[in-house]
Amino acid sequence: MAASLIQVRVVGRVLGLFLAGFAGVMLLPWGYALAIGGRDQDVLLTSAVITAGTGLALVLACGRKATRELRPREAQLLVVLIWGVVTVFGALPFYLSPYFPSFTDSFFESVSGFTTTGATVLDDVEILSNPIQLWRTLSHWVGGMGIVLLGVAILPLIGHGGMHLYRAEFSGAKSDKVKPRVAETALALWKIYLALTLAEWLALQWAGMDGFEAICQSFSTLGTGGFSTRTASIAAFHSPLIDYIIIVFMLLSGMSFIQHYRLWVEQRPLVFFTDYETRYYLLLVAAASLVIAGVLVWQRHYAPEHALRGALFQVSSIVTTTGFITENYSLWPPLPQMMLLGLMFVGGCTGSTAGGLKTARIVLLGRVVDREFRRMAEPQAVYKVRVGGRVIPEPTIQSLLNLVYLAFVVNFVASMLLAALGVDVLTSIAAVAASMFNVGPGLGGVGPVDSYSHLPELAKWILGGCMLAGRLEYYSLLVILTSTFWRR
Repeated sequence: MAASLIQVRVVGRVLGLFLAGFAGVMLLPWGYALAIGGRDQDVLLTSAVITAGTGLALVLACGRKATRELRPREAQLLVVLIWGVVTVFGALPFYLSPYFPSFTDSFFESVSGFTTTGATVLDDVEILSNPIQLWRTLSHWVGGMGIVLLGVAILPLIGHGGMHLYRAEFSGAKSDKVKPRVAETALALWKIYLALTLAEWLALQWAGMDGFEAICQSFSTLGTGGFSTRTASIAAFHSPLIDYIIIVFMLLSGMSFIQHYRLWVEQRPLVFFTDYETRYYLLLVAAASLVIAGVLVWQRHYAPEHALRGALFQVSSIVTTTGFITENYSLWPPLPQMMLLGLMFVGGCTGSTAGGLKTARIVLLGRVVDREFRRMAEPQAVYKVRVGGRVIPEPTIQSLLNLVYLAFVVNFVASMLLAALGVDVLTSIAAVAASMFNVGPGLGGVGPVDSYSHLPELAKWILGGCMLAGRLEYYSLLVILTSTFWRR
């Protein structure tokens, strides 16, 4: 790797600075443990010291360079490296604690947390101490707004190259910034993220949840992750009011934070409610919820309110890729199960904390297919693809088709690998889909009341890779594995 191709010292220094800052995040649950005199203080402090020491060693080893600007290729590499080190060092509190039997399980829980997937290897969540519970759910909150964390923490350190890093990490904001400077955009979105988190925390306490559990569920909801302080997830609270509060905040978290800025800060509600992606997203949630509720009333004789609440909660949870549970939907009729499996692929809005392919891309894909039908009917006509009142350039359409192709290749290859390890077909397909689209619970052996603990160790590493690939939207991770990326 030639220095002229990749500025190794520049990348290493920024990575070291990020690790040092990440160690500071670890001190939050340590401070909480210290305040309450709880267990695992030494685990969290040791993890923070190791992380900070590694970061500072990197900074000292790389030193200062005359130029601090990142080029696009280096920014792409740095994004992947940052997510890699976050998941590895984020696993330390789990590995050093007595609750996880191996580094594989610790890494799986960490990568699931920071990619906001919410898949767990724990069969009994209640055995965790409160400080470890806090770290576990905090990983969702930090990972959920990963781009904004990157912006606030390191963009000021790397000059104009920060824009390349911004674009490499957050595809939904390539041409839709709310402020002229990336760091200002990052800070503005973080404020909205924090305000929504505090609002949910207060609402859950008002509904009867204690303060600690309320903040943990809020971290998971706003990060669209799904880790809960209870093994039974939100079902353990037996509160319709709590269900409805979490539904509202899951749906808000699945919307673009750029649109939140326009609604809450710029006070432009018309722009918010006329956004085509937001409208399709809410329409999809409403339609799927009504169909599933109808099936539950008709075939399972649910009371109408129970059916509607259960359907709306699970649809919101799956489409926003949060993964909270109030119903064991593996016992529902086949149609609702199939609909939930399909919603895993869709996901939330671009620029949100949700995973999946994103609603805007699904809408655009539909328009592209429609154009091909019209071309077949009238071969001599020229058709443009329009979405949201504007013409979509052909390179954007080609990029979308490439992304969908990559997603299905990853899905197929990973499912085959799990099947080769002896995992049954339904579990293989569902586990890969739930991991690569950052949903968490799936069907079969990884259903809503099951964990991933029984899967082979190699399967957990494969699924961890799927989580990272999905969180980075495939291109960022897979491009560095090609020979083209490393050519001069």
